[in-house]
Amino acid sequence: MNTTSQRVPTAMVYVLMVVVGVAAFLYPFWFPSNAFPGSAHAGDAPLWAAAIGALVVGAVSLEVRRGTMNGAVVAVLGVLGASAALLRLIDLPGNNAGIFFLVILGGVAFGPRFGVLLGITAMATSAVITGGIGPWLPFQMLALSWMGGTAGLLGRWSARLPARVEVLVVAGFGWCWGFAYGAVMNLWSWPFLQGDGDTLWRPGLGVGRTAEHYWAYYVATSFGWDAAGALCNAILLLVTGSALLRTLRRFAHRLEPVVELVPTT
Repeated sequence: MNTTSQRVPTAMVYVLMVVVGVAAFLYPFWFPSNAFPGSAHAGDAPLWAAAIGALVVGAVSLEVRRGTMNGAVVAVLGVLGASAALLRLIDLPGNNAGIFFLVILGGVAFGPRFGVLLGITAMATSAVITGGIGPWLPFQMLALSWMGGTAGLLGRWSARLPARVEVLVVAGFGWCWGFAYGAVMNLWSWPFLQGDGDTLWRPGLGVGRTAEHYWAYYVATSFGWDAAGALCNAILLLVTGSALLRTLRRFAHRLEPVVELVPTT
């Protein structure tokens, strides 16, 4: 007889992670709050964190039960997550480049689902190590999981490229995500910066005007910082990408679990 875990497609858990993440970032645009920016998401952040944690536990459990992830892969996930978290302690331009490049390489080598879990694990661990636990944490976990997941999708295609070309592609991907991560993360608090200024949001602006105001806000507050982080990100990937990617892929191939098909009756 099938168990519930066998009937529920594992992929649906990851889709639910994306849905929860998008809802967490965007719901203030439909349900405006009068909270001060300093207390943005102070009430609901624990709920988002709990939802993400439950989905991660569910995803790993389903992966193990269905034979698509074994204990060794889970161990590698933990080691890479802890390593990426420790690298965040290195003071690099953009602050997050140390954690970014290893999450990207892990996603490229092990695939999108591993990349999603690695992003969440790495950011949660780094928050514990650095004491950076606050209402922003679940949003950082979501943004980094999207980076790892999309890196996994890139890896499915880039694996067919010559090694040197692939490193250039991955470095370009990391450069783009240096900006994208900052742009996504600003959304966790920007809807709480309401007012009449050209960089502020207010209800009823419309999609076009909202995008204009957000772009002005992003350029004024984050663009320069993210540009430094994106450049550092690309350099790290260019310098370490070839050797680390080759090593991680070797691990991925050796640890690839054998899926046993179980009769459904």
